[in-house]
Amino acid sequence: MNNLNSEVTKFLDELNHPFRAVIEQLRLIILNSVNGLTENIKWNGPNYCFGDEDRITMRIQPPKQVQLIFHRGAKKREQPKEKLIQVNSTLLTWKENDRAVATFRNLTEVENGRTEVIEIVREWIKAST
Repeated sequence: MNNLNSEVTKFLDELNHPFRAVIEQLRLIILNSVNGLTENIKWNGPNYCFGDEDRITMRIQPPKQVQLIFHRGAKKREQPKEKLIQVNSTLLTWKENDRAVATFRNLTEVENGRTEVIEIVREWIKAST
């Protein structure tokens, strides 16, 4: 089910990013979580769309950590009254009820959070479409 985008891979090859292993692992986890996700570049990092709508953007600059930004697209929308998903997560930091961030500083954190990331991605896509 791996839908790695060759343009994203080329972009990352040219960056020579110190967190490349973290980025690659997160790419695979995200793309293998939900059928129909596509990958492109947005804001100088990997971005994931469902139905041509941006849903998850990977923040890779500055290169001190890698963050997954869970959102509902580029346009500002009316805030839901509650958090968009009700996942019991230690990874998510909520910025608004429809925007949350997960931060990873090394490959061990990605591996330890794998199951949680999969659940978050699945729930996020379901709730935001």
